[in-house]
Amino acid sequence: MRRSIAELCGADHHDDPAILQRWLDNKTPAVVGGWIAHPDNFVLVAVEEETVLAVGIVRHDGEITCNYVSPDARFRGVSKAMLAQLEATARDHGNDVCHLISTETAHRLYLSAVYEDCGVPQGKFGTTSSFPMLKRLTGESHTS
Repeated sequence: MRRSIAELCGADHHDDPAILQRWLDNKTPAVVGGWIAHPDNFVLVAVEEETVLAVGIVRHDGEITCNYVSPDARFRGVSKAMLAQLEATARDHGNDVCHLISTETAHRLYLSAVYEDCGVPQGKFGTTSSFPMLKRLTGESHTS
């Protein structure tokens, strides 16, 4: 997560150490462990051999709260595959909509996956923009 933010999200933090630090502050082993243990979260991890390529979290209500890819896996389809599995998990648990707040960096990915902007951009962690988005899942086939 930390490498993904630091190395891939320059469009969001603009290499500003203060913004980057605010964004990374809650990406500690203890905090992430709490996310994993939280009963409302489904945590998915993509691995290749012993290397973590991506991590995603979707809540019971269909909110995608994390979707991070390792810089080593960028442009290999890992983000799209993770997103598809997060959506399938949400759908399998009775949701007909997924919603999230996208970074500037990931905005094109979500638009290409048929997410729609659904609110004014926000300044999350002091970044210049983060986009509330949603996608209707009804009528899609389930992924196994």
